[in-house]
Amino acid sequence: MDGSTIYALGTPTPSRAQPGALAVIRLSGPRAPDALSILTGKPVPAARRLALRAIRDPSTAEEIDRGLVVCFEAPNSETGEMMAELHLHGGRAVVSAVLAAIGRLGFCRLAEPGEFTRRAFENGKLDLTAAEGIADLVAAETDQQRRLALQQMEGALHRLYEAWRSQGLRALAHLEAAIDFPDEDLPEGIDARVRGEIASLADEIAGHLEDRRGERLREGLSIAIIGPPNAGKSSLLNLLARREAAIVSATAGTTRDVIEVHLDLGGYPVVLADTAGLRCAGDEIEQEGVRRARARAASADLRVLVVAADAQGNWQRTARDLATGTEGWNAARDIVVLNKIDLLGGQEMPVAGAWRYRRCPAVACPNCWRGWSNRPLW
Repeated sequence: MDGSTIYALGTPTPSRAQPGALAVIRLSGPRAPDALSILTGKPVPAARRLALRAIRDPSTAEEIDRGLVVCFEAPNSETGEMMAELHLHGGRAVVSAVLAAIGRLGFCRLAEPGEFTRRAFENGKLDLTAAEGIADLVAAETDQQRRLALQQMEGALHRLYEAWRSQGLRALAHLEAAIDFPDEDLPEGIDARVRGEIASLADEIAGHLEDRRGERLREGLSIAIIGPPNAGKSSLLNLLARREAAIVSATAGTTRDVIEVHLDLGGYPVVLADTAGLRCAGDEIEQEGVRRARARAASADLRVLVVAADAQGNWQRTARDLATGTEGWNAARDIVVLNKIDLLGGQEMPVAGAWRYRRCPAVACPNCWRGWSNRPLW
């Protein structure tokens, strides 16, 4: 740390469209109380006590705003340093004027991104796992992301890693005792017991590193919508997104590239991708679109295969051929959507024995652009 006093806007930057009712400006460092006293022209209020003050430009004494100020003494603050906060009105002009006034004091500098959290870490107020949890909590867009980030910020990962560290230290102590005191009356089988403990610990750590649930929750579950041209893939995307994210046309092959939509489904972040229709493409552009579609399907966490119904039952062969030809297809998890079942003309919906045997989850809907039915296929 360089011992300087830093300041930054702690709330979203106001804009013309979203000015904000309130704004909070934070200062941290040895001269934070001095800055507060100069800006208000009055002594600093008692620690942790809010006080109403007029905020003035130190160079002209012009009143900029009137708001609440508070001071926190070291080490009992978020960063472990002397801190001060100004709670102001959230207009762009107010925020800009106060930030400029602080900058003209001469002994404060604008904080770097994440510097308040870095100072808290350097002063022992939090560890690296908690710092990462704070970053995830700020970036959280869904309830599940928020819950996971809050657990990490409150020490869930820290406690897990400390438990592993304690296990390793205990095993090390047992081995050192066996080496340093071979003539002592120590329990037999220490080597074997320690070997088993270390193997168990290694397996637990390896399983933790291979578990991608946290990564999926942080970055979003990847779902690829695949299928033949004109099956209703883009209509399904628009239906789930509740907006016209992709162009829908009766002309086959409208979608040439991967179209992504970020959704919040039940608190879980989802990246839903519409892809080009899978077929023997003619021109070079469509060939590239099909290649990208297959690559996206292979890397997705979940694949949704959309096929259009027909009275002759050709959809069964189409679905089977596309599923077996898709890299990464998992019949126990991936989903088949039978679209346009109104084209069956009142006939009883056919069921493919091969699909029943594969136990593939499937649903059917009259037409994706008209609405969702969630009718089980079998």
